[in-house]
Amino acid sequence: MKLSVIIITKNEARHIVGCLESVAFADEFIVVDSGSTDNTVALARDFGATVLVTDDWPGFGPQKNRALDLATGDWVLSIDADERVTPDLAREIQEVLTNPQADAYEIARLSDFCGRFIRHSGWWPDHVLRLFKHGTARFTDAAVHERVVPQGQVLRLNGYFEHYPYDNLDALINKVNRYSSDAAAMMYARGKRATIFSALGHGFWTFIRIYLIRRGFLDGRHGLVLAVTAAAGSFFRYAKLSFMSDAAE
Repeated sequence: MKLSVIIITKNEARHIVGCLESVAFADEFIVVDSGSTDNTVALARDFGATVLVTDDWPGFGPQKNRALDLATGDWVLSIDADERVTPDLAREIQEVLTNPQADAYEIARLSDFCGRFIRHSGWWPDHVLRLFKHGTARFTDAAVHERVVPQGQVLRLNGYFEHYPYDNLDALINKVNRYSSDAAAMMYARGKRATIFSALGHGFWTFIRIYLIRRGFLDGRHGLVLAVTAAAGSFFRYAKLSFMSDAAE
């Protein structure tokens, strides 16, 4: 079975080589880059990846579907540049593809935040559908929080990705701001509206859910910071939507 790895990138020079090295067992590497200003593209090409550079940004879902359309393998593994396939997961994927029992597989992610792997706060095991038979699944067209929609049976692998999404707190705060804007625009386009009071309610509930219900307090100060920033992200998402709603009146 030929395996294609697909990755979308923008300014991922610090991650892309490690990511590609972790999937060196694959047969094909497809990278779709949305205008990196660092040497992400050169590093990917030096590794042997096929790289397409786009001059627009349609959102995460459409961009990943672009990468998917370029893949020629029988199976596809979608991975983010800040993720790594562990050696155990690499062996498991290769074994599974010799005799697949399903058309798609979910894989857990163990995510690092500022030097600590987070095992609570809703961060673990964080299963994501990333390995699938080509032609049996596509990504949704969502601008953010895209997901793979499969047609056939889905099973779970035992191995996991290592995920390094935030090198520091600034990176998390910047992502919260960017994602809240994209999410607010997406909700507005779907006809949703909000008030500043509903934004407060969403923020408060997000903190309770992550810090107490999902036991973020067991992750120490990292868990507290994650709960607060997630609450802030939820608040800003609906606050931005409320201002969009006012502007339309």
